[in-house]
Parts: sequence; C-alpha cells; structure tokens
Amino acid sequence: MIVTVGVVFGDIGTSPLYVMRAIVAANHMPHISEEFIIGALSCIIWTLTLQTTIKYVIIALRADNKGEGGILALYSLVKKMKKKWLYLVAILGAATLVSDGVITPSMTIVSAIEGLKNYNPNTQVVPITIFILIALFVIQQFGTQSIGKFYGPIMTLWFIMLGVLGLIEFLPHLYVIKAFNPYYAIHLMMDVSSNAGSVTEGKHMILLIMGAVFLCTTGAEALYSDLGHCGIKNIRISWIFAKVCLILNYLGQGAWILANPEQAQSGGNPFFMMMPETFLIIGVIMATLAAIIASQALITGSYTIFSEAMSLNFWPRQRVEYPTHEKGQMYIPAINWGLLVSCIFVVLHFKESAKMEAAYGLAITITMLMTTILLVFYLKLKKVHALLIVLFGAVYLIIEGGFFYANVLKFAEGGWITMFLAGLIAVCMYVWFNGRKLKNKYVQYVDLKPCLPIIKDMKVDTSLSKYATNLVYISRSNSPNEIEAKIIFSIINKNPKRADYYWFLKVENDLNPYTFEYDVMELIPDTLYQVKFRLGFKVEPLINIYFAQVLEDLKVSGKINLISKYPSLRKHDIPADFKFILIDRVFNQEYLLSIKERFILRFYNMVKYMGISDTSALGLDSYNVEVEQVPMLTDVIYKNRIKRVRIY
Repeated sequence: MIVTVGVVFGDIGTSPLYVMRAIVAANHMPHISEEFIIGALSCIIWTLTLQTTIKYVIIALRADNKGEGGILALYSLVKKMKKKWLYLVAILGAATLVSDGVITPSMTIVSAIEGLKNYNPNTQVVPITIFILIALFVIQQFGTQSIGKFYGPIMTLWFIMLGVLGLIEFLPHLYVIKAFNPYYAIHLMMDVSSNAGSVTEGKHMILLIMGAVFLCTTGAEALYSDLGHCGIKNIRISWIFAKVCLILNYLGQGAWILANPEQAQSGGNPFFMMMPETFLIIGVIMATLAAIIASQALITGSYTIFSEAMSLNFWPRQRVEYPTHEKGQMYIPAINWGLLVSCIFVVLHFKESAKMEAAYGLAITITMLMTTILLVFYLKLKKVHALLIVLFGAVYLIIEGGFFYANVLKFAEGGWITMFLAGLIAVCMYVWFNGRKLKNKYVQYVDLKPCLPIIKDMKVDTSLSKYATNLVYISRSNSPNEIEAKIIFSIINKNPKRADYYWFLKVENDLNPYTFEYDVMELIPDTLYQVKFRLGFKVEPLINIYFAQVLEDLKVSGKINLISKYPSLRKHDIPADFKFILIDRVFNQEYLLSIKERFILRFYNMVKYMGISDTSALGLDSYNVEVEQVPMLTDVIYKNRIKRVRIY
C-alpha cells in the first residue's frame, strides 16, 4: 500500500498546493467570510466524495480489463457492444487526458518552487522549474526503477505532513468541521447569488468557485489509469489514508485563512503561509519531491496511453523501449521529448502557477465526461438495473457538465493551450483510425485454395530463380481460407518468387491486455505455413523474436529443419536464410473516394510520418526485410471508356 500511495495518488496528493489559493482568488467580495470558506470546504469534501470516492474508487475501478484500468482499457471492454461512435468518446477522453499530463507537471513543480518566495522573494522560479523538468524527462530513458522504490515512502511522508499541518491549524478552530454538512456547499452558492451586484456577476462568481473547487479532484482519472500497477484492493484501502490527510489539510488551510484573512488576501499561498517559519524549507523540499513524483506518474501514464492507443489503431507506431525489467515500465522517446517541449512552453508562457490555474481543469473535465459515458455502457454491458444506470449517468453528467461549464471560463485565459493540444492529438487519432479503416475497406482478399497448387508448383520450378529459402509475409486476414490479394500479387504476378518455405504471419490484437500465444497451420505440407500470433494490447509486437521462438518449437517437434537447403552450406550446418516482405499499398485510384475520404487519406499519410516504419514497429531486423509497393486495387475498371475515333 505504501507503493500504491507513491504511484497512484501523486497528482491528487499535490492538489492542496493550489486549491485553496484558487478559491481565495475566486472571492470577489471585500472580505473573506466564514460562510464562504466553510461553503468552499464543504464543496471540496463532497467533490472528493462524489467524484473520487464513489465514481472512481467504488465504481470505475470495477471496470477493469483483466486488471488494467484507464479510459482506453474501458473502451476495449465496451467496444464489443458494436456502438461505432464510441471510438470518438475514447479518442476525445484519451487526448484530453494527455493534454492534462502537460499542464500538471508544470503547475505542480512551479507551485512547489514558489514556496521558496516565502523564504526569499527574489527566488528565480522559472529557471529552477525548467531545470527540474529537463532533468526529470532526461532520466526517463534510463528507467526509474532505482529511484522508484523511494516514491512510496516519500509520498507517505508527504500525506502525513499534509495531515499534521492541517491538524495543527484545525484543532484550535474546530468549528470548520461544519464543512462536512453539504448544506453549507448549497448555502454558499445561494449566498453568492444573493450578495452579488447582479445575476450575471453572481453566476460568474459561482462558476469561478466551481472551477477552483474542481482542482481538488483532477487526479481521479490518473488514479483509475494506474489500476494495473497496484490493484483494486490496494488503491481502495490506501485511498482512505490519502483522503483523510487531504481533508485534514484543506480544513487546516480553511481555518488558517479565517484566522488570517488579510494575509490570505495578499496573494500568497495559504499552504506555505500556514507553515511554521522554521519548517518552511523542509515543507518546500517535500512539496518539490511530491510534485516530481506526481509528474513522474503522469509521464508514465502518458506512455501507457499512447502504447494502448497504438494497439487500438488510434496512433501510429512509435519506438518503445523497456529500460528496466519492471512490469509496465516503458519509455517512448518521441512522446517523452514532445511532453518536455510542451511543459517548457507552458512554464515560459505562464511563469506563475496562479496563472496556470487558468489552463488547468478544462481538459480533464472532458476526460471525466467521456469516462462517464463509457461507464454507462459498461454498466449496461454488465446488466445493471436500467434505473441505476440512468441515475448514475444523470448525476455525473450534471456534476461534470457543471464543472466543464465552470472551466470554460478559463479558455481565453489559458485553457486554449490544453484544448489546442488535446484537439491536435484527437484529430491525429481520428484521422489515423479512420485512415486505417479506409485502407482496410479497399483491401482485396482472395480465396487461398486455388493459389495453393500454384505455390506448390513454383517451389519445384527450377526455371525460376530462387528468391529465398524462407519467404515471410505479414498478413491481416481474419479468415484462414483467405489471404490479401496483394500478397498473392507479390508472390506470383509482380516478380515470381520461388522459395523452399512460405510463411504467412498474422498478428491478432486481443482485448485481454496480456494475451501472449500463437498457433500454426500447415497449408501445404513442407511448403506453406500460417502462423497466427494473438497478442494483448499491453504486449509489444516483437514479431522477429516471437517468430524465432515459433521456429524453435517447430524444429523441436520435427516439423521443420532450420539448416540451409544449399548443399555447400548444409554441409557446415549453416542456418537457412529468411526474407521478410512488407507490402506498402499505394492508393492511386482517388476518383473512387469521396471528398471526406480523400481528406482523411491525405492527412493519414501526413500523420504516418510521426510514426516509425512497419519494420521497426514489428521488431524486424532491417537487413532481411524488403518493402514492396503494390497498387491497393489491382482489378479496378474505370466506369467511363474513352471513345475511339480512328486508327492510323
């Protein structure tokens, strides 16, 4: 559970750094009233209860895909319901979650470093923050296993510190315990409306307060995404400890603000201002460490999201590395450096954490709304009573819709940055998914049975020059009796390829994240074999390695001989040669497409440059891979025939 505290609760655990400061800034009244602070604390307590505890800890954690959580794992569960539009919900939720992963490290680290201003007002926050961010992202390529073991103890100490600091301020002012009564949250909203100068002003202030309160639960989605790392029981039990410490700290900050209203309105951060002066340096160090750990969790979470997106055909293949042997730890260079550049831009643009609050929260409200929609379908899939599903959907769509509306006010002040990034990622995902779908729509399959005698005769036709001993093709056909026309075109028509053995490899993505198995079918005895790999979306498709293991199994069983067929090489037990053929289908019949399809296909070809080659994506060795270009459609008949006038 100590490990769970370090891995899961970093984001939500650093929210006390800025929530109460944002709430104080949302108060447009001449002074801070007790009703305002008690009402705001009540909003925080019940937001943590309704959003984090009930929706995520109690309900969402049940929606696990073989132990894995997160919005894309949830989509993998519900996509079997054949609701075609649900992929849009998953794409939008994943894109906004990634964009939130850009603003969170920037804001938490800046908030922590700003604590030094209470000690030295001339502290250079921006350079220190950028240095920490660069160091944090650079270290990712070496793995974080060695330092990761300290995350749990450090975050446990952090939560204890939150609880103790809050308790010290809370005990002399026990009246703030009234905040547990939801009446005060409702009363705050009514009081703000009645005391405002106008209806518009009152509505605006309510939205500002809601936007500030929402910051207390922004780490809930990351909590769900980390399900696979820690397990449901560990998260649920450790959340009790985390929530108690968080609420104690919020109550303590609220009590301090009421006891020191003028200082609170001076623009400082109540979190650091309520610390004893002798403890301030320790508090800043702990806050910085907690911010770094929270950032690390979001960086790792971004890798996981993009890895799952690749397996679900939402994103082009990227180079994935595994710097350590720890389960689930990966490193995606392109994503890593993209996040670093984005974080540095955010820090340089806003400079202060108070200004970053304007960009924070808007994107994650969309993620939460998308998760709610997918959870509704998940509950339907699990045959939960329809009335309960309607109640769940209505309650959370209203709550999160309200928070989204409140955060929309932040768009012009900085929210546009995260929305622009989320929009860019979502468009790329949409285009990639539909581009692949469009290309697959025009894939031609042929019956394999008539082709078998031809391939069998080619093997013994010595008038054809031998192309390779083992010729390997990657196929995506779902039927064992069919094969892509492009593969037959390559073997027989384009450049007849004689080989001793032909291999058709198929990679099937399984909804189980850790499926890792294969089967083999012999189509022509001692000539043509079909190998199907079933891989979960968490398993990296290292086909070169897996195929070598299949060959070893077949050799042990006596099915094949891996020694070269050439007499001079066979004499010395030299292994047989292999040639992999990857086929790139070129679409040159654009007249068959609609305007929308042409746009998607052209944009798809642009997005393709963001990824790596199929050779790298499949883990193949480039020295024995050949890429062929063939027409996507080989038998298109143009509907208009040109008229002959004369023949000379």
